[in-house]
Amino acid sequence: MNTIEVHDVRKTYRRHGRRRSFGTLKSAFLSGRGRVVQPDVTFEALKGVSFEVGAGKTFGIIGRNGSGKSTMLKLIAGIAKPTSGSLSVRGRVSALIELGAGFHPEISGRDNVFINGMMLGLSKRQIADRFDEIVAFAELQEFIDEPVKTYSSGMYMRLGFSVAINVDPDVLLVDEVLAVGDEGFTHRCLDKFADFRRRGRTVLLVTHSLDLVSRLCDDALWLDHGRVRDHGDPRRVIDAYLMDVAAAENRALSVARDSVSVEAMTLDAPDMSNAAEGRWGSREAEILAVEFARNDGTTSHVFESGEHVAIQMRVRAHRPLQDFVFGVGLFSADGVCCYGTNTDIEGAQPAEFSGDGQVTFIIESLCVVAGTYKIDVAVHRRNGVPYDYHRQLYTIRVTSKVNDIGLVRPPHRWTFSSGIRISGL
Repeated sequence: MNTIEVHDVRKTYRRHGRRRSFGTLKSAFLSGRGRVVQPDVTFEALKGVSFEVGAGKTFGIIGRNGSGKSTMLKLIAGIAKPTSGSLSVRGRVSALIELGAGFHPEISGRDNVFINGMMLGLSKRQIADRFDEIVAFAELQEFIDEPVKTYSSGMYMRLGFSVAINVDPDVLLVDEVLAVGDEGFTHRCLDKFADFRRRGRTVLLVTHSLDLVSRLCDDALWLDHGRVRDHGDPRRVIDAYLMDVAAAENRALSVARDSVSVEAMTLDAPDMSNAAEGRWGSREAEILAVEFARNDGTTSHVFESGEHVAIQMRVRAHRPLQDFVFGVGLFSADGVCCYGTNTDIEGAQPAEFSGDGQVTFIIESLCVVAGTYKIDVAVHRRNGVPYDYHRQLYTIRVTSKVNDIGLVRPPHRWTFSSGIRISGL
C-alpha cells in the first residue's frame, strides 16, 4: 500500500515582468500608467512528475537549487495545489518545511508550543502530556517562558522542529531540517528518524546531503529543472546525479579556462609571494596549452580525491635553450600553496629544449580534500627568470565521499585491537 501517490503533477507559477520602467514614482503617475508591473510570464516549476512512496518507507528527493524539490514537498504538504495532475497522501502529515513559521514572537515559547500543537492536530491534553519531551528535545528548559522574539534563530528553529516531530505523524515531510542545530541536535534528529522507520512511519526527505539520503532512504528521486531524471536505488541515483554535476562543472571550468583575459597578462612578474592571477615572461619558450587527464586518458576538470591526475603541458621553444626548468604548483581556492615543485628542485639537469614538445606532470594519487584548487604552470631559467609563467589560470575541482577537513588527505588506514568492534572502515 502506498502512502504517497503523485501522478503527472505540474506546477506553474506566474511571474511578473516589468514592461516599462520609470525613473521616479512621480514620472509613473505623470505618464498616466500607474500599473507598471503585469503578470505576463509563467514559470513551470514541476513538469509531469510521477512517483509513489510505500507505507513505512524513507524516500529522498535530490537535485540542484531550483530543480523543484521544495515545490514538490509543499504540494504534498497541502501548502500549495498542483496546476494539473493528481496526488494523494494517506494519514496525518507533519511538514518540517518552514520551522516555526506559525510562531508568534510576542508570546512565550510555552504558549507557542500549545498553539502550534493544536494547529498540527493535537488536543490540549495531548500537548500537555508531551510538553516536557518537546522542551527537553529543543533544549529550551530555561527559556520556554520567555517571548519567542528573544530567541536566537537556532533556538527558534529547534523548538519548531521539536513541536512538529512530536505530533507523531503517519507521514513526516522534511526539507533540509538538519541545518537548524549543532552536531548534538543533528544526532538527536537522526535518532528520531530512525525511530520513525522502526515504527513503520513514512518519511519524505528533501536535502542536499547525499550521504544522508544514501544512509537513510529506501528510494531516491532526482529532479532536474522540474523533471524526473532518475528514480530508484539511492546509491545508483546519487552516482548518476554526481556524474551529471561533475560534467556540468567540467564544462563550466573549461569555459572559464578558455576565457582568460589577454589584458590580464603582463610581461614583468611582480613579487612571486604576492603575485596575482596572470601570465608573464619573455616568451622565448611558451606553454601553449594545459590539460588535466585521468588514468584512462580522458580530460577533465573534476577529479575524485585520491585519483590519478596528469597535468599535460604543450610547450614550444622559439630558439634552442640549454637553461630551462618546468614547474607546477597546486593552490587552494583562497591562495594557500598545497604543493609546488619543479624539475630543478628534483635534481634534473637541462640539456636542450627546441621546437614543440609535451611535458606531463603525473600525480599518482591526488591526496587533497574536496574543494576547488588553482594550478600554476611555468617554464623559466634556473635562476627563476620566467620564459612563461601561468599564475593560477587553471582550476580543478576535487570531490570526495568523505567529509574530512583541511587541505591534504594523506594515504592512511585504521587498526583496532581485539576489544574494539567497528565496521565500515
